[in-house]
Amino acid sequence: MTRPSSLVWPVLLCALAPLSSLGQQAEVQSVALAGMMGNKALLVVNGGAPKTVAPGETHQGVKIISTTSEQAVIEQGGKRHTLRVGDAPVNSGGSTASAGRGTRITISESGGGHFMTAGQINGKAVQFMVDTGATTVAMGISDATRAGIDYKSGQLVGMSTANGVTQAYRIKLNSVKIGDVEVYDVDAVVVPQAMPFLLLGNSFLSRFQMRRENSLMTLDKRY
Repeated sequence: MTRPSSLVWPVLLCALAPLSSLGQQAEVQSVALAGMMGNKALLVVNGGAPKTVAPGETHQGVKIISTTSEQAVIEQGGKRHTLRVGDAPVNSGGSTASAGRGTRITISESGGGHFMTAGQINGKAVQFMVDTGATTVAMGISDATRAGIDYKSGQLVGMSTANGVTQAYRIKLNSVKIGDVEVYDVDAVVVPQAMPFLLLGNSFLSRFQMRRENSLMTLDKRY
């Protein structure tokens, strides 16, 4: 599996833009607001790649009614919901995602051999990219702040990147959740560089039996 280096972090979001061919045929199961770009909402539908959607536009059956700096009002299945940046995804019934008692995660390839999925850290919505070459979950300072993580209380460590050695904070996440599967006490690092999404590294992946069949990755929980 291709591992992204630190050199490509700033451009990966463009390289992995969602394909318009996905259309609206898939049944909407969950919707999260990953961020705002001006008056456009950055929607994550069914755990797919984020998509910018302006008020009045519809993406995979989810219509944006209105937006503010940190929230969006959507219409889904004839019902309206208010999404806030960082909140847990809303499912088709209008409630937040189910308790993390599941044991299997399935992720579809997003393009270029990469696997993207929506998830949660400490109950806050985030966008992950699977990286089997990363030792831990990795995120930028802005993502850690939005998730309410007190990263400065973590251990200061040196990390080697393509641009030289940089300092990072080694921390432990209370929980990492994808779909209905939740894992607790997950090692992570917070780096000063801005990252378009979080790297889902082996501190999470090692707790699963991983297999890939064509464009589908399956993670079965081991412990």
